[in-house]
Amino acid sequence: MEKIHWLQKEDSWANIIGLFLVLLISFLWFVDGFSIAKVFNVKFSSWSGGEIVNAFKNLSFLNFLALFCFFGVWFGIVSRFLNKNLLNFVLGFCVLFALSILVFLISTHTNAKEFQLESPLVALLIGLFLGNFVKLPQWLKDSLLTEFYVKIGIVLMGATLPLTLLISAGGVAILQACIITIITFWSIYFSATKLFKLDPSFGATLGAGGSICGVSASIVIGNAAKAKQEHISLAISIVVLWAVVMVVLLPIFCKALGLDAGVAGAWIGTSEFADSAGLAAAQSIGDERAIAAFTLIKVIGRDMFVGIWAVLVAFLSVCLWHKQENTQASPKIIWERFPKFILGFIIASVVVSLLTLNLDSTTNQQFSKESLGVIKTLRNWVFTWTFLCIGLNTQFKQIIAVGYKPFLAFSIGVAINLPLGYFLSAYLFEDFWINFMR
Repeated sequence: MEKIHWLQKEDSWANIIGLFLVLLISFLWFVDGFSIAKVFNVKFSSWSGGEIVNAFKNLSFLNFLALFCFFGVWFGIVSRFLNKNLLNFVLGFCVLFALSILVFLISTHTNAKEFQLESPLVALLIGLFLGNFVKLPQWLKDSLLTEFYVKIGIVLMGATLPLTLLISAGGVAILQACIITIITFWSIYFSATKLFKLDPSFGATLGAGGSICGVSASIVIGNAAKAKQEHISLAISIVVLWAVVMVVLLPIFCKALGLDAGVAGAWIGTSEFADSAGLAAAQSIGDERAIAAFTLIKVIGRDMFVGIWAVLVAFLSVCLWHKQENTQASPKIIWERFPKFILGFIIASVVVSLLTLNLDSTTNQQFSKESLGVIKTLRNWVFTWTFLCIGLNTQFKQIIAVGYKPFLAFSIGVAINLPLGYFLSAYLFEDFWINFMR
C-alpha cells in the first residue's frame, strides 16, 4: 500500500495533534465533560526549602500517567510515519518527560522564582549541561525532534490568540517582519559574499537562518540555493549558537530597559533566530502578552516568508550562481516550502473564535480560564521538551569549529538586527505594542 506523502511530514502531525487537543478540550468543556480534560492540567505548585512534596499537592499519579500515555501513544504513531525507530523514539520521550518533571520542580521553587529562573531557561541549561558534558546514546539523539515539538506548541498557541487579534495585529506584525527580514537577510548576504568572499549559496543560507526562521530556513533556503551540505550544517550551528545567546540576553535587556511586555515580545520576535529559542525568551518575560507579540512577529510575520524566499533564492541559483546546471525554479516551491504548521496555528485560532462567538462575556471568561488554561498548560509542557532538545542537541565543540568568516558575517547581521528590532518595537510601533491585548 502506497504511503500518504503528507503523513510523512512533521508539520502534518503537529497540526493533527495540536488541533485534536484543541477540539477535544473545547468539546469536553461544552458538553460538561471538562472533568476529563482536567486530568491533563499538570501544573506544579510553588514550594520552598526541602518540602518538595508540596510541589505535587494538587497532582496525582493519574495526572502524570494520562499526560505521558497521551503523548507517548501519539509520538509512537508519528515515529512510524517519520521512519524513526519506535522503541528508541518512545525511550527518548521517556527521558524528556522525566527531565521535564525535573525542570518544573526546579522552576517552581521559591529561590528559582526569586532569580527569575523560568522553566524555559532551566530546561535549556539542563539540556546544555547534559548535551556537552554527558555522552548521550545515539538512540536518544535520534529522538530529539526539536522542530516537531515547537510546531505542536505553536499550533496550541493559536487557540489562545483570537482571530480578531490576528486580523487587527497581523498587518503591523507582517510589516515589521518584512522590514527586519529584508534588511537582515541582505546585510548577512552582503557581508558573507562581499566582505568575506564566501560562496553566494552559502551567504544566502546564512542570511536565511538569521532573518527568517532559523534552522528550518537554513535547511530550506540552503537546498533551494544548492548550497553544500557542510555549508548548511555550518549555518545551522551558527544559528543555534546565537539563538542560545539571545535566549539569555534578550530577556535581560528587556527587563533592564523596563520595556512593556508587548514591546518586549515584539523585539524578541524580530531579533531571535529560532522559534523555539524565541519562545523561551518570550516566556521569560513572564507575561502572556509578550508570548503573543512574539508569535505574531516571528511565526505569522517572519516564518511565512520561507516559501517566498525559497523561490527567489532558487531563481538566483539557477540564473546566476549555478547557470551550468539544467534546473528550473518553480513557483510550486512556495507551497512545498511553506511551513504548514502556520496553517494549523490559524485554524486553531479560527476554531476557538467560532466556538466562543455567541458566548456572553462571563461564559467566555470561564471558557478562557478553564479550557484555554489546560491548553496553555499542555503548551508549556511541549515547549519544555523543545527547550530540552535545543540544549541536548547543542554541541559547543562543533560550533567553535565553524570558522571565523561565516560566524563574523552572521554576527554583522546580528549587530544590525538587534538595534533595528529595538527601534521598530520600542519607537516606530511602540504605541501599538504597548496597547496590544489590553
